[in-house]
Amino acid sequence: YPVRSIEEPEKERTLRGARDGLVETVMFNTAMIRRRIRDPRLVFAMHTVGDVSKTDVCIGYIKELVNEEVLEDLTQKIQAIKTDTLTVGDQSLVEALDKPRWLNPLPKIRYTERPDVVAAHLSEGKFVILVDNSPTAIILPTGLFDFLQAADDFYFPVITGSYLRMIRNITMLVATFLTPVYLMVERGILFFPESWGFLLPQESFPIPLFWQFIILEIAVDGLKLASLNTPSSLGMSLSVIGALLLGELSITAGWFVPQTILLMAVVALAAFSQPSIELSYANKFMRVTLLIGAALLGIWGFLIAFVLIIILLATTKTITKTSYLYPLIPFDGRKLMRLFFRTPK
Repeated sequence: YPVRSIEEPEKERTLRGARDGLVETVMFNTAMIRRRIRDPRLVFAMHTVGDVSKTDVCIGYIKELVNEEVLEDLTQKIQAIKTDTLTVGDQSLVEALDKPRWLNPLPKIRYTERPDVVAAHLSEGKFVILVDNSPTAIILPTGLFDFLQAADDFYFPVITGSYLRMIRNITMLVATFLTPVYLMVERGILFFPESWGFLLPQESFPIPLFWQFIILEIAVDGLKLASLNTPSSLGMSLSVIGALLLGELSITAGWFVPQTILLMAVVALAAFSQPSIELSYANKFMRVTLLIGAALLGIWGFLIAFVLIIILLATTKTITKTSYLYPLIPFDGRKLMRLFFRTPK
């Protein structure tokens, strides 16, 4: 079959490290992973899914490091797929492995196109699923804290990797809580020091701040979709129009105040610092939930929304039915420290 050349994934570029990436050919992908793990215990079990497409699906794992019962369960679920659901994307495979809960935005799967990331997770005793015609590897089981790591953390010295990971964690918290907290400050529920008064709107505005934030949340996603469907030759023009003309004219017309534009720009940039697109959208939905709670009931609405989010995190299970918050619940201090900071081996 026609084969695309091996190149670094656009979404997972690194400052250092390997420049190869997975492609749409499953045999090439297994070869790139075996190049990094030459342990004879590494197994790639091939399966055929679909009556018409007969798509090749591969389960990769290292013997003696994985749970055999989980392996048997995954194998049975993949073999039970009879319809041709994989002709479009591998998300259908994920939904077949774990029945989705429509109101739960938390990602249970980590996707990657980097063979070095796949090799690192395999050596930790995780499974990887490769689907022919897809350059994306599916890593499972995956909990919340697994998304806080990126390949760049391990290509730099310990202190630099820890700093990069700390910045990524801080930006995730900023992206989640910035706009709800600002809304409560503007309404006088929370208070800034007087010296920070310049951060609050100084002029009147016809549209309430809550609706300004909601409109901008939708507008940011609209610009992302427009950028995705814009030819690369016109991408810079779209950026100029979206960032300069729309923002400046909306402020001049009185739709928005400069503070809301600035805050949403910070939130958008913080979301781009996350390697997982799915986690950034989960943070977005949590931020909107907190924003709605703060707008309806003030500090009590914010706290109720926050408690609901904590309950959602605590009750969510991975695909293999383990805790989504491990190693926080159940607590494993040593492993939790390794997830928050880049510690030496």
